[in-house]
Amino acid sequence: MHLVYPAVLAVLLFCTGVYGVLARRNAILVLMSVELMLNAVNLNLVAFDAWLRDALHAGQALTLFVIAIAAAEIGIGLAIVLMVYRARGSADIDRIRDTSEAAMDRAAEADASGAGPGHPDDPAGPAATNAEAPA
Repeated sequence: MHLVYPAVLAVLLFCTGVYGVLARRNAILVLMSVELMLNAVNLNLVAFDAWLRDALHAGQALTLFVIAIAAAEIGIGLAIVLMVYRARGSADIDRIRDTSEAAMDRAAEADASGAGPGHPDDPAGPAATNAEAPA
């Protein structure tokens, strides 16, 4: 068996997966692209195992482990995507990232300005911290 044919197919699968991860906006399509990359690795493992004529078939055994890990990854990933979709109404990766960055920016601005209890810019005013102090 020639090693070139499965190796070229694995490279094409892996490149398609990388393109999907980099170009797609939907989280489910990104997960599918990661699965394509894992399948390319599995194809390489089995092809090199057959090419080397390994008596222990270590490549095929490792492929089974990669398949099990990929199944767990897809289960956890889909659970996370479904929870984000229920909470935000979208599985768009850019929207999720923009929302988290905006929340972090607001928190950083609040920390930088020092606005908090007892600060003059606090809506409750400086009396909010001194209310419990004896007069």
